[in-house]
Amino acid sequence: MRKTSIKDIALKANVSIATVSYVLNGTRNVRPETHKRVTDAIEELNYKPNDIAKSLKRNRTNTIGVIAEDVTVFNAPEIIDGINDFGDRHDLHILLVNLRLDKRVGHNFGDLEAYRNYASNAVSELLSKQVDGFIYIGVHTRDLTGLIDVEDKPIVYTYGYTQNDISIQYNDEQASYKAMSYLVRKGHSRIAIISGLMDSIPSRQRLNGYYRAVTDFELPFDPLLIKMGDWERESGYRLTAELLALPEPPTAILSMNDVMVVGVLQAADECGVSIPGELSVIGFDNREFSDYLRPRITTMGLPLHQMGYQAIETLYHLINGNKVQKLVMPECCLIERDSVGVLNSDVEQKQE
Repeated sequence: MRKTSIKDIALKANVSIATVSYVLNGTRNVRPETHKRVTDAIEELNYKPNDIAKSLKRNRTNTIGVIAEDVTVFNAPEIIDGINDFGDRHDLHILLVNLRLDKRVGHNFGDLEAYRNYASNAVSELLSKQVDGFIYIGVHTRDLTGLIDVEDKPIVYTYGYTQNDISIQYNDEQASYKAMSYLVRKGHSRIAIISGLMDSIPSRQRLNGYYRAVTDFELPFDPLLIKMGDWERESGYRLTAELLALPEPPTAILSMNDVMVVGVLQAADECGVSIPGELSVIGFDNREFSDYLRPRITTMGLPLHQMGYQAIETLYHLINGNKVQKLVMPECCLIERDSVGVLNSDVEQKQE
């Protein structure tokens, strides 16, 4: 059977071939009644446009290249889902490349050369497929300047940034401040914090939120309550033991990730300190396991789906030559569970 052509559509709708082309490509305004005749003819004749020919003519493929540093790291699946959510709504094709960096090079984030080749190969592969632009998803928020060359294609970073391109990040400082505000509402004033690595941007920004809360709520400032961890369980365990051994231990701990909270719980249990009866704990990231620990962990949930959606929405505007408005950083949300207790009910009622 001969394939339907746009000439057949034009004859059926009693319009010119150019008019059919305008309707198919959306390149010019067509009168509503004419547009309807064309679309009715397309449906009746079951016309399937040649996507390759269209893309060549418009120099577009409606294809987005997504480079994920590692899809097994907790943040990647929800970000990718947000990307696909927008893509589905706008008929975009998503091509995903997984660099598997967590398995290949581990946590050596500072050594760009260790994974530059992996990233460059991914870019070459996606450029060969004629993608219209790129989204790069990091495994950890850090400066990726100079990592890749996308040959003048637009690119948006998320969970990572460069000094030259747009990046979509959540507001770490505000998230830490929000967690501290919640603890203060629960009556706590002697609040400790266990940070991640100090060469980490999230660590520094979350500490800023902690310091701002200490100032705004006029909390006692004690350097002994500030502990530098490394994101791993063991550091949460070791540092919590140190905090609980203080002459005046904290009544609450803000841990900069949920993994370290596992160590916090272990240390508290071994010291005979009940949670949340004697010690309240808030984590970060809303990792799946945080809902299965005992007690269930109150934590800050990251807006990962929103970050993915905003990243591809921003890229979509760049591809189409639209001016990108000032970006609003997605905010984290507090996931209330069972690990925070009320130290002084009068304080909570007063502040509410």
